[in-house]
Amino acid sequence: MITKITGTVIGVTGDVLTLGVGPYERAVMIPEFARRQLQSRVGDDASLFTIEYFEGNAAGGRITPRMVGFLHGVEREFFEMFCEVDGVGVKKALRAMVRPVAELATLIEQQDVKGLSALPGIGPATAERIIAKLRRRAPKFALLVGRGLDSGGAPGSDSARDLAGEAFDVLRSLGHSEPEARRLVESALAKKKSYKDIEALLHAVYEQQQS
Repeated sequence: MITKITGTVIGVTGDVLTLGVGPYERAVMIPEFARRQLQSRVGDDASLFTIEYFEGNAAGGRITPRMVGFLHGVEREFFEMFCEVDGVGVKKALRAMVRPVAELATLIEQQDVKGLSALPGIGPATAERIIAKLRRRAPKFALLVGRGLDSGGAPGSDSARDLAGEAFDVLRSLGHSEPEARRLVESALAKKKSYKDIEALLHAVYEQQQS
């Protein structure tokens, strides 16, 4: 299974990005919010965190391999979680993700049925199922994505997202509610300091509580 692919962006047509990888060209399906970021990067190198699946009917003899890609690992993680909801699946989840993951996670966290129902292919009944299935897991993604968090733990990097997610989980295990854990980590990250490890970030969290 290919979980990450790096190559040159050759073109973006609809929900398909063509990526040049050595002598090959790979077609990678991408959600709308990723398309908006990648369509201006033709000729540039890009790395995508990917999921592979097969589409078609084995009984009918037609099985087509597909690859779905995201710019960040946490976006892929959210997508996999989204696909767990009854009645969603890969194609519907991909079509529905017209907004950044942080915004979608916030809609779920806030139990916004109307906002979720406005997504392509997601009606009120499916929105209710999404909220029921994912509400308790959504705050982490609302926190991790779209923080504008550079490398070494500064806002926007994968390492910063990993630290934030770990801090969130630690705070939850210590008894903080999801909204409170999210608020504490966001407040520490808002100081725009670099945190070398989880201990440094947690120290900043508790330092702000005492001030």
